[in-house]
Amino acid sequence: MSQKDENFFNIDDKEVGIFRELAEGITTRIFPGQQAMLSVVRVAPNVKGNIHSHEQEQWGYLISGSATRIQDGEHIEVSVGDFWCSPGHVEHGIIGGPEGAVILDIFAPPRPEYTKSGKGYGV
Repeated sequence: MSQKDENFFNIDDKEVGIFRELAEGITTRIFPGQQAMLSVVRVAPNVKGNIHSHEQEQWGYLISGSATRIQDGEHIEVSVGDFWCSPGHVEHGIIGGPEGAVILDIFAPPRPEYTKSGKGYGV
C-alpha cells in the first residue's frame, strides 16, 4: 500500500475513520496514530454534549459553524478559526450553535476507548 492509501484523508469524507456516536446529534470519525489521535466531530444545531473528562490532553479547532465550549464550568462562545486546549482531567463539553458545528479534536496520547466504533464518550 502507498502512503496516500494509508496516511492521507479528507475531512469531508464521511466513509473513512472509525465512526462513533458520542451522543444523540453528535458523531465523530476517529483517526488514531501512535502518539496522537484526530477526531472530526459533527454537532447538530443546538445539541448539548455530556460534560465529561478524561486523562488525555485535548485540543479542539472549530472548522465550521459555531458553538459554546463548556470548560471547567465556564461557557465560552467559539467561532470559526478558534481553537482551545482542555488539559487532562478537566471537565468539558460542547453545545452546537444554531447551524451546528464541525470540530477537529486532537488527543494526546490517543484514547484507547476510541480505537473501535461504538457509542458514548467512552469514559
